[in-house]
Amino acid sequence: MQRDDSGTVMDTGRIISRRGVFASGAALGAAAMIAGQRAVLPRAASAGDTPPQPPRHGSALVPMHPRVDQITDLKVCIRPFRAAGPRLDVERIGNKIVFHNYGHGGSGWSLSWGSANLVVGNVAATLNRKVAVIGCGIVGLTAALTAQRAGFDVTIYARDLLPHTRSVRANGSWTPDSRIALTQTAAPGFADQWEQMARFSWATYRTYLGLPGAPIMFEDNYILSDTSFENQHPTPAPSEAPGAMPRVSEDFARYSGRIRDIVPAAEDVPPAENPFAAPHARRRSLMIYNFGAYGHLLLSEFHQAGGRIVIREFHSPHDLTTLPEKVIINCPGYAAREWWRDDSLVPVRGQTAWLPPRPDAPYGLVYRGAALLSKTDGVMIQAFDLDGLGEMTGVGNSLEHPDPAEAARAIGVFADLFARMPAAAG
Repeated sequence: MQRDDSGTVMDTGRIISRRGVFASGAALGAAAMIAGQRAVLPRAASAGDTPPQPPRHGSALVPMHPRVDQITDLKVCIRPFRAAGPRLDVERIGNKIVFHNYGHGGSGWSLSWGSANLVVGNVAATLNRKVAVIGCGIVGLTAALTAQRAGFDVTIYARDLLPHTRSVRANGSWTPDSRIALTQTAAPGFADQWEQMARFSWATYRTYLGLPGAPIMFEDNYILSDTSFENQHPTPAPSEAPGAMPRVSEDFARYSGRIRDIVPAAEDVPPAENPFAAPHARRRSLMIYNFGAYGHLLLSEFHQAGGRIVIREFHSPHDLTTLPEKVIINCPGYAAREWWRDDSLVPVRGQTAWLPPRPDAPYGLVYRGAALLSKTDGVMIQAFDLDGLGEMTGVGNSLEHPDPAEAARAIGVFADLFARMPAAAG
């Protein structure tokens, strides 16, 4: 027996029907706003695509003073990294046509809509109107919605729904090229494909701005440093030989410069306006995803459009031959390493600690290898590089057990920072 996000008990293998709770006015308004979108190529970006900057808080920023005894949850995410980039190819299993859509590294949330757009465009060529989607994480759910918007009849088959998938254990911010591929291993045309996915996703996310519950929002994010940004350590050279595993952080591909025209740029904070006990600060407007509101909105649209969810667990690719649908979009995330026997997937462990929400302090921080985001569902604190390993932190680590000591170290970074703020002495 399992429970869905509304607490309803379900038998494994039973179909989840549409529920009345999804008929809220906010969800209906959002569905109407985005129902006109279809799986098409994104238009060229324009200056108008850059969202307005939020008001600056300056020295009026409210200190947060996080403490270990305020932790409400610890979550461990296993990012599904592939050296060649996400798997988006097609293969046949028996009489089924399987379109793969997994292996996005730390960019699953950011690229989900663009990746779905590519896959559904290929699915359309099959002329089949009934489609099965495997997985209900963020990649699976956006693929299902994109298929619905293109006119397909969609059923999701999944072991867990979005509130309980690995997806919601991430930090939930715009990171479209985070461990997305290795520069030397990705195909020659992958950079162009990445840009297409990133631009389409960015444009789609912007349609969710300003909705009730703030499913998607922008937040000031401060990058702090004890040394001048201009005098940071030189970047080591990447490894020359292609392979499946990175050797240094610089092996990971970097493509964010290709979409600089639509993403707000960082700006240096003048010393007189820097409220933090760190001498150097940069500020940027960062897109973040509030999991509760956003996930509920996506599930609402899916059910309102006639989608079905069947709770089911798969153990081998052959299991797909028992499904009634001929066309399948496969979005299992890291689970593909086990049930699809895909050894190209490399686990990259990441852990987030969650503290009570602080609506009076709507900003984020990056400092000394730790990150903090104040979201509607809590203050998220993550250790992403406490030991100086850079992007190699967590690579090859598939342990999903929470580490309280790691959380305490990350919280300690910000506890110390706020304790040194001038306002703390008053």
